[in-house]
Amino acid sequence: MTGLTAYFGLLDKGEPKAGETVVVTAASGAVGMVVGQIARAKGARAVGTAGSEEKCRYLVEELGFDAALNYKSETFYQQLREVTPDRIDVIFDNVGGPLLDTLIRRLGMGGRIVVCGATSQYNNDVIYGPSNYLALATMRARMEGFIIFDYEDRYAEAREEMIGWMKAGQLKFRENILDGGIADYPSILHRLYEGENIGKMMMRLPAAMG
Repeated sequence: MTGLTAYFGLLDKGEPKAGETVVVTAASGAVGMVVGQIARAKGARAVGTAGSEEKCRYLVEELGFDAALNYKSETFYQQLREVTPDRIDVIFDNVGGPLLDTLIRRLGMGGRIVVCGATSQYNNDVIYGPSNYLALATMRARMEGFIIFDYEDRYAEAREEMIGWMKAGQLKFRENILDGGIADYPSILHRLYEGENIGKMMMRLPAAMG
């Protein structure tokens, strides 16, 4: 399901073209890492943001991203400008909040923002919305969300193309499987939202539980 989310969100809403720059937040997560690789498969540049240097190295060295930036770095915006000299054509956002605000500052003319999620906001009583949304008007850009279940009749199409990329070595997945019981679920979910995982986090129940 995360692969399908990446596929339709990027290709149907982001519409990346060869040579364009795609920036994806939470790029080391299950959706984000696929978004970047699909962007590359379509001839676009892939730039990811993540919360540690380890994750950034993984994105570049293992998954083939053109660049990956630690959004916690004090020089993050300076680095962002350096890796997006022609600005950003597509923002695939999984995080929301101030990080999205920062990325919008680099949005290019006719840019597209794909709203997939907002992990930085899920536990907030008051949701932080973009404070510089007028950039959408200035840059003739658009910001659009989607729900993956709207594409149910096209799942087979996406799976066929992604299987082709996997066979060609253009698409890799990573799973983070943790052993535990039902009582461990809250702590494992907390780790997910704290950004401690790389790839898809899964919990393996004891065999006795079926």
